[in-house]
Amino acid sequence: MSSGRGRFRGEINILLCGDPSTAKSQLLQYVHKIAPRGIYTSGKGSSAVGLTVYITKDPETKEIVLESGALVLSDRGICCIDEFDKMDDNTRNILHEAMEQQTVSVAKAGIICTLNARTAILAAANPVESKYNPKKSIVDNIKLPPTLLSRFDLIYLILDHQSEASDRRLANHIVSLYSQPSEADMANIKRHDGLSTQLIATNTKPRDFLAQYISYARKYAQPVLSDTASDALIKEYTAMRNMGNAKKTITATPRQLESMVRIAESLAKMRLAAEVS
Repeated sequence: MSSGRGRFRGEINILLCGDPSTAKSQLLQYVHKIAPRGIYTSGKGSSAVGLTVYITKDPETKEIVLESGALVLSDRGICCIDEFDKMDDNTRNILHEAMEQQTVSVAKAGIICTLNARTAILAAANPVESKYNPKKSIVDNIKLPPTLLSRFDLIYLILDHQSEASDRRLANHIVSLYSQPSEADMANIKRHDGLSTQLIATNTKPRDFLAQYISYARKYAQPVLSDTASDALIKEYTAMRNMGNAKKTITATPRQLESMVRIAESLAKMRLAAEVS
């Protein structure tokens, strides 16, 4: 977003960190398919130039041209990066500018330019020991550079808690995917699935409807901060800073305040509200 006061980042960056086999990749694939514009890539197979831009020579004119990478191609959309922890440090370093300034600067082969990368980043990573260690802090489990970690607005832990009831429920669900439902199951589904019946009647798929709703909200919903919301944000940010002063550590920076503003605005956009409450 931009205004007379300057240009501010409007997209939210999210990190999913959790145990193996907790469907993080499936979440990324679903978000990638539902987003009006986006790119899905794996951190293990991505290079720095593959994410930003790379220089190549046109086979016909023999001129040097720029080819866009994943971050530039997903401008005004979302970039899903799987296996974020498998990326090497050089590749990860180029994300600093894209995640905060939302630009990609190029100075290669006599070409000097700045390209827009106004994209939200959804990344998925495993903990350093493959499985989350509850005896360690979140920072020690994720083990990413603090400068990069602070650029994520939201960090979600997806943990594999062992429970006989949940394990049996998950096993039943997975096995049912490989088996043919019975006539009784089909009758039960038809009886209780009123939403699907309604959507089928209107020839609208749930995924298509959600994609259209997101596009509409992004384009037309422009909520403004109310005085009440502004006071609440200032109060919470001050409390976070004071918490750090007691421990003589920095627990929050203005970057975290901007994150709270973005999250508050996104909640208002979901409701298509004119004001952030």
